[in-house]
Amino acid sequence: EVQLVESGGGSAQAGGSLRLSCTVSGYTLDNGDMGWYRQAPGSKCELVSTISSDGFIYYADSVEGRFTISHDATKNTVYLQMNSLSPEDTAVYYCAAGPLGHTRFCPADFGYWAQGTQVTVSE
Repeated sequence: EVQLVESGGGSAQAGGSLRLSCTVSGYTLDNGDMGWYRQAPGSKCELVSTISSDGFIYYADSVEGRFTISHDATKNTVYLQMNSLSPEDTAVYYCAAGPLGHTRFCPADFGYWAQGTQVTVSE
């Protein structure tokens, strides 16, 4: 059974930082990609970042240069370091694993998904 457990959400002020963690069991990067999505109220789901076993990393334009994805193979944990946060980053963030792609709704009906964690950025 594949399980993804997120932690690290919360509140921050604009310009601040947060780090999200997602520990995965029953699935590794050798099986496919890992990544992060987010969905704000009234908005479609956004693919934020993904990481692959061959080292390929994707970032959405909206977070490029501010967010960093990484994977610790010893813990099978994927991280999302979020710097220079702005109120536009406020959303529920989801960790996901599998053949990841763009989707309108989070969580999607493909791959494996964590429960979601709220990130709130205030002015």
